[in-house]
Amino acid sequence: MQDYDEVTAFLGQWGHFQQSVFVLLCASVLPNGFGAFSLIFLTDIPSHHCLVPNINMTEDWHQAIIPVEVVNGKLELSRCSRYRLDVVRNLSAQGYVPGQDINLTNLEQEHCVDGWSYSKDVYHSTIVSEFDLVCTEEWKQPFTSTIYFLGVLVGSFFSGQLSDRFGRKPVLFVTMAIQTVFTFAQIFSPSWAVFCILLFISGLGQISNYVSAFVLGTEIFTGNVRVLFSSMGVCLAFAFGFMMLPLFAYFLRDWKSLLLGLSVPGLLYIPLWWLMPESPRWLLSQGRVEEAEDIVKYAAKINKVEPPQVIFEDFNLPVSCLSTGYFGLSLNTSRLHADPFISCFISAAVEVPAYISSWLALRYLRRQLSVICVLLLGGVSLYFIQLVPRGLSYLSIALEMLGKFGITTGTALMFAYTAELYPTVVRNTATGMCTTVSRVGSCIAPFLLKLGEYFKYLPYIILGTLAVVSAFAAVFLPESFGRPLPQTIEQMHKRERLNKLRGAPVASTAASVVSTVASQQEGPGFESTTTFLCGVCMSSPVSSHRPKTCS
Repeated sequence: MQDYDEVTAFLGQWGHFQQSVFVLLCASVLPNGFGAFSLIFLTDIPSHHCLVPNINMTEDWHQAIIPVEVVNGKLELSRCSRYRLDVVRNLSAQGYVPGQDINLTNLEQEHCVDGWSYSKDVYHSTIVSEFDLVCTEEWKQPFTSTIYFLGVLVGSFFSGQLSDRFGRKPVLFVTMAIQTVFTFAQIFSPSWAVFCILLFISGLGQISNYVSAFVLGTEIFTGNVRVLFSSMGVCLAFAFGFMMLPLFAYFLRDWKSLLLGLSVPGLLYIPLWWLMPESPRWLLSQGRVEEAEDIVKYAAKINKVEPPQVIFEDFNLPVSCLSTGYFGLSLNTSRLHADPFISCFISAAVEVPAYISSWLALRYLRRQLSVICVLLLGGVSLYFIQLVPRGLSYLSIALEMLGKFGITTGTALMFAYTAELYPTVVRNTATGMCTTVSRVGSCIAPFLLKLGEYFKYLPYIILGTLAVVSAFAAVFLPESFGRPLPQTIEQMHKRERLNKLRGAPVASTAASVVSTVASQQEGPGFESTTTFLCGVCMSSPVSSHRPKTCS
């Protein structure tokens, strides 16, 4: 059977057709960058304390009615209690002065029965202040992010199979529409429950359209352009979208205005339906040879080259069955700096050199070596955070960002690596399944950050461990550097057998760490290791696309 890259070599790698598709696909990814992490601002918790009704009491008692507590060595107003209002009112009426005539520590306290008063110094409102997700309801704040990533998980699972069944292009645009429409619909949520339902549905389209765009570009482009697209192209587009998020949030301080600002740009992508081609590789895998030839001939016309009369002469494919590090650190950005907008931008900006590094690694280095090195870099950096003296906070931030750099790079490499390992007939399903497993980590990431309230460095230790385990798991993956994309499952199996004949390295120390994975390496089954690595590495809340990069 003919090799697709050889058959379409007459098009060249970087003609006008490839350039336009490259730009359009990257543009389609931009909303994923600011959409995936909008929860950083939507669910941020403003400073708050119990609401005090406007009743007749002295100014001194107005100032003293909220108890003062010691939090992390600092005195702060209590967020969830106040002195009993009826007692304070009586004491005020009798002329007692708080702190002089009355010892406040002896006064009885009560919960915030009249609600809360929220600071508007940073935000006009968030869903926390809108639906009072504080104190006894505070568990709903991280659970909101979990619900979103559950939607991403479900969407990743089904979109991959639907894309392999119905095509890359339809699934790409359907999931973009879902993301846009239901992000807009969240504005009208009357309650937290309704907001979460709409958030879950919008999550169905979030990473699904990213994966579809990624696979579509991987199958259309060839050679070095494919490497450029799968590492820097979509990944940098995601990062730039992420970097735009704090700009949106800075000018749109109300949660409803922010959602409106994030959903409206989705309308600009409607014309792309008529400009974006379907994947010729996928059409060939479905036996739709004439449609594939039409797209290739159109590309030849745009590139001003003469195509052969018959392009795909022998393309009858055998029947085959169709089928927790990045988000944690990304969601943790509001804690990096006193200004949450600067924090978010720092976290997003780190992704730019990470994706450039992944491109260089994909261009010049073996896949196994690249993945192992960057994951070890990320994991070790996170371990070192607990050794930093308390006064060197900026060094801690630097190590955290170095950890994110390492695992963001690893995530970008794994997206490209996965697409190279699997054949066209199941490529989107395989990538979607990997993303599905990775979203399990994304779902627990918000609660993982809460462990820092019990032991400050516990989240970093867990994330670092996940990164190191992922690095060892990469030992069991076959090498794909410098080899064409497989079209069929048979070609995938043949390439894996060649890897075994060439003596793919298996470290004995790694075997003891991931013995479960090693026990599944029988015959051609490297799928289990790929899924395991995606699940551990890409779900690590340090890893960013993503999809977002493995988003």
